[in-house]
Amino acid sequence: MQHILLLHGAIGAKDQLAPLSELLTPNYIVHTLNFSGHGGDPMPTHFSIEIFANDVLNYLDKNNIDKINIFGYSMGGYVAMYLAKNYPTRISKVMTLATKFNWTEEIAEKEIKMLNPEKIQEKLPEFAKTLEVRNKPNDWKLSLKKTAEMMIALGKKNTLQLSDYEKINHQTLICIGDKDTMVTLEETIAVYRQLKNANFLVLPYTQHPIEKVDLERISSEIRFFFN
Repeated sequence: MQHILLLHGAIGAKDQLAPLSELLTPNYIVHTLNFSGHGGDPMPTHFSIEIFANDVLNYLDKNNIDKINIFGYSMGGYVAMYLAKNYPTRISKVMTLATKFNWTEEIAEKEIKMLNPEKIQEKLPEFAKTLEVRNKPNDWKLSLKKTAEMMIALGKKNTLQLSDYEKINHQTLICIGDKDTMVTLEETIAVYRQLKNANFLVLPYTQHPIEKVDLERISSEIRFFFN
């Protein structure tokens, strides 16, 4: 069977992808990992796409995997594209879902407002508890702080410029939900058009959070694409 690696999003962890992993297990050897500082894993000095990409490379080396397919949700998709550009021989196909590709200082400032721990505790106490449990023994507030700092850095200098996608030759499937309020259709199409070997998919009735995604539908699309 083929190997496939599922990559989680910002302020997420591999456990969020467990339900999807279960659906794919009959068809693939499924791998998941926590990015540094996520899911209780050791906290690095800072978060960056480069550090998270290195997490993937280390995982592949540790498990003696030369090349792998990747499904990346949200930030995980960005990491997958970074790997495809910079380490093309380690990646087979790439499928992204709900990945934010366009970063500017204005966009970053808007996004980090959603990462205010005090507001989360006040308005979304259950989500705050989820973050606390997900990040133990790390401080979930520190994880939010480092995520915000990474977004600000991306806003100042986007790690992947639009022209970088022209250099990616891998077969890719770029997906977005039609109800996603974080990722725009325009930025997603812009990346799709730069890629040399890409397909594009809009999922109906689909919001940004992975918990809101129809896993039966996305698992079917994964099997079709990575077949």
